[in-house]
Parts: sequence; structure tokens; C-alpha cells
Amino acid sequence: MDNIENKVIVITGASSGLGEASAKALSAKGAIIVLAARRLERINALVEEFSKNGKKALAVQTDVTNFTQMQSLIEEAVKKFGKIDVLLNNAGIMPSTPMMDCDVTTWNQVINVNINGVLNGIAAVLPYFKEQKSGHIINVSSVAAHKIGKGSGIYSATKTAVRAISEGLRMEAKDYNIRTTIISPGVIDTELPNASGVPDQLTKQFYQAVAIPADSFARVIEFAISQPEEVDINEILFRPTRQEY
Repeated sequence: MDNIENKVIVITGASSGLGEASAKALSAKGAIIVLAARRLERINALVEEFSKNGKKALAVQTDVTNFTQMQSLIEEAVKKFGKIDVLLNNAGIMPSTPMMDCDVTTWNQVINVNINGVLNGIAAVLPYFKEQKSGHIINVSSVAAHKIGKGSGIYSATKTAVRAISEGLRMEAKDYNIRTTIISPGVIDTELPNASGVPDQLTKQFYQAVAIPADSFARVIEFAISQPEEVDINEILFRPTRQEY
């Protein structure tokens, strides 16, 4: 099963989009999935679906911006399944953040989820990975960390921070046999553009014309996880073929 079967994989932002698609794909490969999200009913439904297919899973309601809740998520996963092999730090938000609006409240929200949420996941799981001398942390960045568009400066800054954090972690984690991967997707068909209000018409048209399905992201995640333990896939940037920027 491509080195995925029986791995315990914790996924944040698992209630929809990239997280849900990854959870379904990895569960089908025989992984044990721990689903974390604020929408408990959505992840409970996924656990029920996986269980009907004979797969193991656990749902834990979690706000990634709350470090205590992230610690509890990891603790529950270890208590239930005895270990963790992979943390997929997927939770994120992408509201419109034009600098000219001076919307400090929204800026802080994006920073808190997209940067602090990732750091909370890392800090919660590292003690376990260090002790077992193995583990894989996958952090979701974005094409926006490579190309900055008008109105997306704050979002791009948070995703650039994810890349910097991940590279710093990669170098520090070598003594503990911990692998790290940055995934930077382009335009994917998910709820993300609608999560913080109605996107403008141009954004809607762009997504309708260019976006590729979320299972494209899931296949990239499968590739990174499935590598032999001595192979560390550090960064993947992928886009729809039709996406210019």
C-alpha cells in the first residue's frame, strides 16, 4: 500500500476541501486517520463513512489557534492508536486582505490561523516524534508564497512564513529522523475562497475556469508520505496546467 498502510495520520482542517480529500484517499490506502476540525458533525460523518468501509478513524473537534486543543488532539491520537506517523498541517483561511483596507482584525485572523495554527501543530507533535525518533510533518503553503497578487499580500506573507518555518524545522529535525514536506498548491476547487465572505465575480470566474479537483492535492500528499523512510520530499509546488501565475 505504498508505505501508507497502518500509518497514523493526523489531518487538521479535515472537514472539507483539501483535508477531506486527503483523509478519504489515505484511508482508502489503509491509513488510520485522525480528523481535526471545528465542525465536529462533518468529521464525525467521515469517521462513520470510514468505519463502514472497515477503516480506523477518530474525530477530534479542534481549533488550531488554541495550543491546548492541539495538544489534546495529539494526546488523543496517541492514546487511541499508540503512535503518530504523520501530521498534515492543512487548516488555513484565505479571506481577501487588501492592504488599503487596513482591516487589522482580518489580518490578525489570517496570521493566527495560517501561521500560529501551523506552529501549534508542530509544537504539539514534536515531543512524540522526538521520542520515537521518527515522524513526518507536512505543512500546506501555497502558490501565493511564490507569486504575490494584488490584494493578497497578507495571505501571501503567511504562506511564505509557512515555507520559512518548514525549512527551519527541516534542518533542526535531522537528528531525530523527522521528515518535513511543504506542499504549495495552486488553484484548487475547495470552499476556501468562500470561507470568509463572497468572492468577487472575477475570482469566481477564475476558479470556475482554472481550478482542479481537491483529489489532485490528495495524490501529492500520498506521494510524499509513501516514500521510503530514507527519502525526504521537502517541497512540492503544483498548479493547474491552465494557471498562469
